[in-house]
Parts: sequence; structure tokens; C-alpha cells
Amino acid sequence: MKILLPHLLDLLMLPCLLFMLVSCTGKPPEAQPADGRLRPCPDKPNCVSSQEEKAPAQIAPLTFQGPPAAAWQCLKEAVRQAGGEIRQEEDQYLWATFTSQVFRFVDDVEFRMVAAENLIQVRSASRLGYSDLGANRKRVEKLRALFNKKMGDHDGRI
Repeated sequence: MKILLPHLLDLLMLPCLLFMLVSCTGKPPEAQPADGRLRPCPDKPNCVSSQEEKAPAQIAPLTFQGPPAAAWQCLKEAVRQAGGEIRQEEDQYLWATFTSQVFRFVDDVEFRMVAAENLIQVRSASRLGYSDLGANRKRVEKLRALFNKKMGDHDGRI
């Protein structure tokens, strides 16, 4: 009986683990906001946004010089290089997802071009959980570095 007990526990935990892994994707964001702003961050430390008013969730937007079309192209290249998958692209709006390697958690990253101000607003948020241990902030800073490098490489040209 002592020999069977550990195996029985393993068999009982396996469906729970599988359910947990399958449910790590969460729900995608609803349709993009129509008011020209990105969604506000929830009251959890797993989101950052350049349009957020609450200090812990604030992050600077991406800035650029030169044609907005070149900046938009560099942004898409940076997202792909960082491991993101572009899910939706509309006029002045981009939504991408990033999936963690181990637990397959999905995070949503949204961008909104403000061409008149030479900036791109950004929001990065985890779909599940309470804290992301700073993962969304690190991702935006990585995207910023890649974007700036690509803008320098392109020298403002597409």
C-alpha cells in the first residue's frame, strides 16, 4: 500500500496540472478602445502603460524622429524580434501577444501611434495572475531598446 500511495497521488495531480497549464492563456483583450486611449491597467501589479495615471503602472511611451510609417515598421520588427506575435493591426493600433516559455502564460501588448506628437503609446499586461515580477516593464524596455536600434539602423527610412 505504501508503494501505491505516491503513484496514486501522482495520478490525481496530473489532471490538475494539465488543467492549470491549459488555462494559462486567459482571455484576450476586448476590442480596442474607441476613444484614442489604451485601456487602463487593472489594480494589480501586472501591467504597465504609458497612458496610466497610477504611478506604479506608469511607463514612458516610445518616441521617434522621422516619418511615422518608418517608426511603425521598426515597431513591428522589434515586436517580432522580441518574440511577439502580431495579432491585430489597424490604422494607428497594434496588438501583439507574448507567451512565456515555461508555463505558457500569455501577455498582451498594445500600441497606439500618435503621429502628431512623434510617439507611440504602449500598454503591456498579463492576462492572468496578480504579480508579474516586473516582466511587463522589462518587456517594454526591451522593445524600446530594439525599436530605438532599428530606428537608428533605418535612419528614418522605410
